[in-house]
Amino acid sequence: MNFLLRLLTWWNGQTIGTQLHTWRRGQRVGSDAQGNIFYQTRDGKRRWVIFNGESEASRVSPDWHGWLHFTWNDPPTKAPLLHKPWQATHVENLTGSAAAYAPPGSIRLAGATAPARADYEAWKPE
Repeated sequence: MNFLLRLLTWWNGQTIGTQLHTWRRGQRVGSDAQGNIFYQTRDGKRRWVIFNGESEASRVSPDWHGWLHFTWNDPPTKAPLLHKPWQATHVENLTGSAAAYAPPGSIRLAGATAPARADYEAWKPE
């Protein structure tokens, strides 16, 4: 079953074609905390990622994203970026999942309603 998934789908990791291309032409550069593996061609003209699990672009951290898009030449394994203490850690896009942000008063929050504000008066037609 796993072979069929890899043969026919691209969103469950790499396909057979991608695996063959990576095996023939890829040079492993490094991996991130989520287990994604980053490759480039031997001449350095192409760069790609093999996702560990679902292929979701927001799972790539900003450090590796910059390397993938040729913003900087050295990968984070050779030249890690300096992070400020106030910077939040990278989180993938959670839209559409149960962990997505819901503001106060959202219908997604079960039974919770935003408190009425004293400075607001609802319009009533006459």
